[in-house]
Order: sequence, then structure tokens, then C-alpha cells
Amino acid sequence: MSDPTLPSDGRETFAARFLSAEGRLGRRGFLVSALVLLAVAVVYDAVSAGPLQWITGWLVWPLLVWIGACLLARRLHDRGRNGWIAAVILAALVAVWPQPSGFLDFPFVIVLIWAAVELGVLNGEPGVNRYGPPTTGG
Repeated sequence: MSDPTLPSDGRETFAARFLSAEGRLGRRGFLVSALVLLAVAVVYDAVSAGPLQWITGWLVWPLLVWIGACLLARRLHDRGRNGWIAAVILAALVAVWPQPSGFLDFPFVIVLIWAAVELGVLNGEPGVNRYGPPTTGG
């Protein structure tokens, strides 16, 4: 059975990787994609200060959150977990962005540490799970 998100040569498209929450995403592909997304967010945050960020942020930040949700959901699917858990992870990330600032941020940091271990360290489920076949090549 072929994967509909893959073109005929078997390579994943940009849209399938970053704009869709369907299917699974292996650990290596998730880590590379998440680092690229985080780098884009940090650079955008540093470069666009003041009125520029207020004007462009209404488009850029929701897009970055959507992409993050898609990546997180696909990696959670690879671990056999429900993709809606990505909402909890994103809420924790937004709460402490760009850095934790007080004791009340402690629960959010715990969620992010759990997510880092769950998604960045542990292997995906072997074989086909309810979200589809595992990805090849990350």
C-alpha cells in the first residue's frame, strides 16, 4: 500500500512534512525539522522588533505554531500517542517563550522536559500502528 503523502519517488514533500498532521514522523526527521522551526522562530523574534513584529507577527506566529503542531502530532503518532497531546506541549512552549521567568513556569518546564524525552529520545513504535506505517529515512 502506498503512502498518499509521498510523491512517486518516495520522498516526502515540504507540505506533507510541515503542513499536515497525518501519518508518522520518525525521530531523526522530527529533530531536524524541529530544530529548523526553532531556528526560524528565534531568528524572526530577534530580527523583527517593535512595530514590524506587531504587523507581521499576526501571520508568522500562527503559521509557526501550526507547523509545530503538525510536527508534534506526527511524532506523537509515531510513538503511538494521540496527536492532540501536541496542544499541551505547544501551550507549555508558548507559556515559557522565550525563557521561563518565574516559579509558576515550573509545570510548563516539566511538560517540555517530558516532551523532549518522549519525542526526542525514545524510538517510535515498530511496524504499522493505527496512524500508519513507520517512516523510512527519518
